[in-house]
Amino acid sequence: MHPLLNIATMAARAAGGNIMHHYTRIDQLNIEHKGKNDYVSEVDKEAENTIIKTIQKYYPEHAILAEESGIKKAKKTKYGLSDVEWIIDPLDGTTNFLHQFPQFCVSIAIKEKGKLTHAVIFDPVRDEMFTASRGRGAFLNNQRIRTSQQKTLDNALLATGFPYHDFSYLDSYMASLKSFMTSTAGVRRAGSAALDLAYVACGRVDGYWEFNLKPWDIAAGALLVQEAGGLATDFRGGEDYLTSGNILTANPKLYKEMAQILTKTIPTELRT
Repeated sequence: MHPLLNIATMAARAAGGNIMHHYTRIDQLNIEHKGKNDYVSEVDKEAENTIIKTIQKYYPEHAILAEESGIKKAKKTKYGLSDVEWIIDPLDGTTNFLHQFPQFCVSIAIKEKGKLTHAVIFDPVRDEMFTASRGRGAFLNNQRIRTSQQKTLDNALLATGFPYHDFSYLDSYMASLKSFMTSTAGVRRAGSAALDLAYVACGRVDGYWEFNLKPWDIAAGALLVQEAGGLATDFRGGEDYLTSGNILTANPKLYKEMAQILTKTIPTELRT
């Protein structure tokens, strides 16, 4: 395992321990509203702090982009400014966690020179550790994983995420959802984008699409899908999903058909 990935898995497992420590006493937590249907608890902050401390113990010079604490710039060393950035979501699926709905995870991605190179998604409820390094494949608990071999939409099971705080694109989303609902074996909305992507990577679902996400929601999952043999793009078929927040992933056989539906149902201005 690459040293950076090793530290990422260590940090994710430690954060998962923080999360599960509080899982049976949700009623005792301090919870804040960041916005409509957007929550943060002391568990999010504690888990994030655990991850950051673990990273900085070994790599104090690296930059960090974290959901709750924001940006920590890279530090200059005698070799220059570090080109490594960690992208952290300490608890993806906070609303699920607060309702004791067991679908949430820790997500950590690493970028080097602007390119995603390592990914970890850890589900502490099921003790499932998804990992990937660019060019080295994707794994679940150290066993190689691949995307599904589903060839057509009519037998496909898809995952998605509903709009929950920004409803400006609701009509376009509903048009895409209606089309997928009527042309597939089913659509699931479980509430954790990172786990949805991990499930595409291991073939539990055949494809996934969602609008308006943040980099920490999808960075690790996108690399997992790619290293498992799938495609991860924005709605135009490009690589701008970390900026636009719009992501489409599937195995290569299914991707084209999904992309065609999104082209038909989503206006051009929303496919940036």
